Amino acid sequence: MTPETVQTIALIVIGLGGLGLLIGLVWVGLRENKGDPLQNRLAEFVEREMPKSLEEVELSMGFKERVLLPLFKGLADRLSRLTPESQIEATRRKIELAGQTHKMDPRTFFGTRIMLTILLGLGGAFVAFSTLRLDTLSGIGLAAFLAFLGYYLPESQLNSKIKKRQENIVKALPDALDLLTICVEAGLGFDQAMGKVYDKWDNDLAQAFGRVIQEIAYGKLRREALRDMAASMDVPDVTSFTAAIIQADQLGVSIGKILRIQADQMRVKRRQRAQEKAHQAPVKMMIPMVFLIFPSIWLVLLGPSLIIILQGGH
Repeated sequence: MTPETVQTIALIVIGLGGLGLLIGLVWVGLRENKGDPLQNRLAEFVEREMPKSLEEVELSMGFKERVLLPLFKGLADRLSRLTPESQIEATRRKIELAGQTHKMDPRTFFGTRIMLTILLGLGGAFVAFSTLRLDTLSGIGLAAFLAFLGYYLPESQLNSKIKKRQENIVKALPDALDLLTICVEAGLGFDQAMGKVYDKWDNDLAQAFGRVIQEIAYGKLRREALRDMAASMDVPDVTSFTAAIIQADQLGVSIGKILRIQADQMRVKRRQRAQEKAHQAPVKMMIPMVFLIFPSIWLVLLGPSLIIILQGGH
């Protein structure tokens, strides 16, 4: 190996060593500037999860949440200002009975009805006069009919939700009373028994019990919370049940006995309602039988005879 080669190899080794030393010093300096790794990780998580400004918060939302929903709610609120306050309160009461308080605002709902009425009315008029080319009376009739549908359908849907919720509460009440009775007779308090019902089931009645428990925890009297629960349902069985519990609480009567009596009564009422529906079934079956089944039978039985009579007549 020549001296020039040895000198070249030595220079390469020295250069690589110096480069490695420089990289090590830079890496150590960066490690020293980073601080606590856990704190750095938490800071990165906060920076990634938390937007830095209100603009970033708005931009992180979709177009529907940023533009369409606020515009729709603004128009609905402006239109609802033209309606009497009594109608707004009546709508609020229906929304409460439907259990949609956390999902629906009464002014927005009423404004939606007005907007649907206007849009369907104008759309019906446009279709009637420009597309179908109907006469004036027929076009006005079609537009008025569609406007009526726009005003009536949201109210009908809300009434349907109210009826369905009340039916679900009536069906769930006897079983809930049985569970309440078992829990109270096992040594639990009435509030803890309602908590067991709330934990076990996921229906409208259990959610109402959970709301009562939360209101009591916030400092509301039990009788006031129960009265508000009965008022938010408007179910006679629930009203009688809460009245019996409030009266037992005020008079010092054993709640376990009251619950046992109420559970027996609710089971009897459930059996009576089932029997009533069973007796109504033949009457309800008459309409489809008369208008759908009987004509088909008459057509099958008398059709060939009529064909023979008509052919013989010729």
